[in-house]
Order: sequence, then C-alpha cells, then structure tokens
Amino acid sequence: MDNYKKYSKGYFMPPEIDLDWAKKEYPDHAPIWCSVDLRDGNQSLIIPMSLDEKVEFYKTLVKVGFKEIEVGFPAASDTEYALLRKLIEENLIPDDVTVQVLTQAREHIIKKTFEALEGAKNAIVHVYNSTSLAQRQQVFRMSKDEIKQIAVDGAKLLLELTEKANANYRFEYSPESFTGTEPEYALEVCNAVLDVWQPVIDRKPIINIPVTVEMSMPHIYAMQVAYINKYLKYRDKVVLSLHPHNDRGCGVADSELGLLAGADRIEGTLFGNGERTGNVDIVTLAMNMFALGVDPKLDFTHMPELVEMYERVTRMHVHDRQPYAGSLVFTAFSGSHQDAIAKGMRWRDEKNPDRWTVPYLPIDPHDVGREYDGDVIRINSQSGKGGVGFIMEQRYGVDMPKKMREDFGYCVKRVSDKKHKELLPDEIYQIFHDEYINVEKPYKLLDFHLKKEPDGSRSGDVEMEIDGEHVIYSARGNGRLDAVSNALQKNLGVTYKDLTYNEHALEIGQSSRAIAYISITGNDGKITWGVGMDTDIITASIQALISAINRMVKAE
Repeated sequence: MDNYKKYSKGYFMPPEIDLDWAKKEYPDHAPIWCSVDLRDGNQSLIIPMSLDEKVEFYKTLVKVGFKEIEVGFPAASDTEYALLRKLIEENLIPDDVTVQVLTQAREHIIKKTFEALEGAKNAIVHVYNSTSLAQRQQVFRMSKDEIKQIAVDGAKLLLELTEKANANYRFEYSPESFTGTEPEYALEVCNAVLDVWQPVIDRKPIINIPVTVEMSMPHIYAMQVAYINKYLKYRDKVVLSLHPHNDRGCGVADSELGLLAGADRIEGTLFGNGERTGNVDIVTLAMNMFALGVDPKLDFTHMPELVEMYERVTRMHVHDRQPYAGSLVFTAFSGSHQDAIAKGMRWRDEKNPDRWTVPYLPIDPHDVGREYDGDVIRINSQSGKGGVGFIMEQRYGVDMPKKMREDFGYCVKRVSDKKHKELLPDEIYQIFHDEYINVEKPYKLLDFHLKKEPDGSRSGDVEMEIDGEHVIYSARGNGRLDAVSNALQKNLGVTYKDLTYNEHALEIGQSSRAIAYISITGNDGKITWGVGMDTDIITASIQALISAINRMVKAE
C-alpha cells in the first residue's frame, strides 16, 4: 500500500497547547444533549424517514429526555419543512423542549427557515459556513476575510429576522469543517459572530465546534477545543458545543476528551448513524457516563424497545456488538467468562453490595431492560459448566452440585458441537431431563415399602421392572436410600462406591416437587450422576439412585 505516501495531516495544531484538561478522570456531569437524528441521521439513510416516522422518532427522543432536538433543514426539504410545521401547529413541542433548525449562511435560505419557524415558542436557529483551508481554496476560492464576512452577514440576518418576528430564538454558529481550519482563524470567525449577537446570560448563543471530518487523534481535537474554550469571547455567556463525526472511529473519544477540555454540549445521534461513518453515538457516550456513576440525564431503561423503533423507521441495523445496545453485548459464550459471571452474581446475592462489580459486565443489564438468563449467558460449544449451571438455576430452579455442573456442561457442549448451533434454555433443560432425570432403562422403579426397625435400620421391599418383568427385592440398610442401594447392588450385579447425595425443593407449596442428585463411582473410577424428581423427597432420592445406575450401565 505505497499510496500512503500521498497523505499527510490535514489538521492544524493550536498556537497554544493547554493540557490541564488531561488531568481530569472523566466528565463529572452530563452535557446538554442535542439529537440530530432527524437531520444528520435522516440524510444518511438510503430511504429517508417519512413524515409519520419522523414524528414517531421525535416523540421517542422527547420521551428519552432530549431537551434540544434538531428537526431538520426546513429550507432544503419539503418533508423537513412539513415536520416543523406539524410539530408547531399540533402543539407537539413541550415547554421544556427546544427545536433546532439548520440553515446555511445564505440570505434566501435563512429567510425561508424563519418562515417555517413561525409560531415556535422555543427554537434554536443553527447557521453555518465552511471555514477550512481546503474549502476556502478549492470550493469557495475566497480569502479568510471573505469567508468571515459570510458568517458575520448570516449572524446579522438571524438577529434582524428574529427581532422582526418579535421572537426569542436562540442562535448557534458552526465553523463547518473546523477540523481542517486553523484554530486561531476559526476562533476569529466565532468571535466576530459573537460580536454581532452580543450574548447575554439568559439567552446564551451556541458556538458549535464540529468534527466535520475526523482528521486527528482525539487528544489533538481536545487541545483545539481547549484553545477555543480559553479564548472565546463572552465565554460565560456562551454554550460551547461539539458535533463529532466518526471517520476515524473516534467520535466517542473526541466527545469525551472535548468535554474534559471545556465543552458544554454534544450534538449526535442515538446509535451513531450519520454521514459517512456516522455521528457520535449518544447512547454509547451517555452510557459510558452512567457506567462511571454519572447521571447522563437521558433514559435508556428500555433499550430493546428503543432499538426496535430505530431499526424499524430507519431501516438501519444496530450491530449485535454495539456497546450497551447490541443484542450480544452482555452475552458470554466463553466458559470461563460464564463461570465468572455466575459466581459474581451469586456473590451479589450473598453480600448484597451497593456497587456493581460483576466480572465481564460493566453495567447491570437490568438497567437497560435486558434479562440475565436470556441475554447475559447463552450456550454454545464454547460454553462451560458455569454458564449452563447459571441458566438451569435462574430459569428452572435447578441448583446442581458443583461437580455435576461440570458433567452436565460437557454433555451440553457435545450436543451443541454436534448440532453446530446455539442451544436455547428450553433445549438445555430438555437435555438435562432426557439425560439425567428419572432414567428408567434398563431398570425401572415401580414402588418401595420400607419400615423402621427397632435398631433404627430400615427394611422392606423394592419393586422393579426388569426387561418387562415385575420383580421384588428384599432391602435392608442404615436408611431408606442405603437399604435400596444394598438391594440393587445385590440383585442387579452392579457395584459402585462413594455415593453422594444432594437435594432441594423446586417449588414452594403442598404440591411442590423435590429434586435429588446422586453420584456413584464405578469400578473404573468414573463418576456417574443421576437425578430424581418427585413430590416426595424419598422417592426422588431413590429415583436419582436408579437413574445413576442406569446411566452407569449404559455407559459400560
């Protein structure tokens, strides 16, 4: 790839380097959020949203908590003009929500924008013109002074038309293609615009510093933002905003470092949809704050529903591994990961800590509307005992002994590997049921009758079906399970040692079932497990023993 030689940096370092922002750990409060889904997001779609779809998206943004929403470029699109009119005329803009409209710094476009705004209570008029060296030289073929004059004239017209409309609109200015602009020149243009607007505290204008095209590493952009933040006139009366795109895949990093460098506001889209590689992903950015214990002031507690709406109206797809929102982002297939998660969840149940610290899960999936058993741990041939055991316990109340989890884990892996597919929870339970529970071949329990002897032992009969024949064996032992075990070893010709036993209730109530787990060790040293399930715990334990014997015999 020798063509790399034709590229060089297209950005400019600021004349003064300030790295004080780099000493901060993370943004300690949420910025002002502005969604541009209905503008940048929409214009990047193969099939743009219809008016009804835009209205649905807008209502969702309001529900999520956005207080500033860019609804479009009304002078450039009939649909965007119609959307703004519908929102105004049908009173769909809450008093605490401000709609934002975009316009180039051109007189006829600005005037049509103001026509579309008639009757709006709270609005931001966002005017921009390009300031980069490449655009000045190649597109406009204008000098710095001429480009600056375009911005100043646009700012004056916004002020004039707002006064004429007797409105209280706020203003926003963007030196578009900022990342290819000399920072000191971009600052000069922004300050000239602010001189026109004469900012006041109760009606702050917005200076928006866009990453129109990512050209540098994030720390360079942050240094540029820090320079603007330090030398911007009327700074305490101005909102400093960022509008990062994602050409280098660093939109989130640009935003986070830009906030550390002094920005107050972020413009972006829900899942990063936008021109080229997209705008900054506000869901990721906000949830990153959430995961650090900072209130993002946006509500993503119903993430699956949000993803469904977005995919339906945009025809775009939220990637399965998209941070926080993807269908697989909380999912562990790896056996070691599953085991750590399962143990972490059990530790939470035991300790009830006030902080979330579960391995491999940066946030609690429940906080974004996801479930543990269906989302967090899913089973395929890479999975292990921890994940399988977690699903069986969480979904079905089956709390296998630790060593049995390993045995069952290998059993599930074999099935998944053979079928070459993920196994759903009900499929996993069916494997457990078919392989371990109340196994009846070749030996089937029909009934048992045991009584307590004066010496404390138990004696009686065990009724079995062997190859279709009804047989009765005499039984005697220290307890009921021991008595049955002695009878079966004596009459069936099977031998084993080291019998272990565990049991617990599956449900609570008069008709609840009990489940028993038994392991036996054969002459070859191999451990075999069996499970019994019944409303009577003694019956369940004897069924578990016979299941283990049947499985051992089959294996031999």
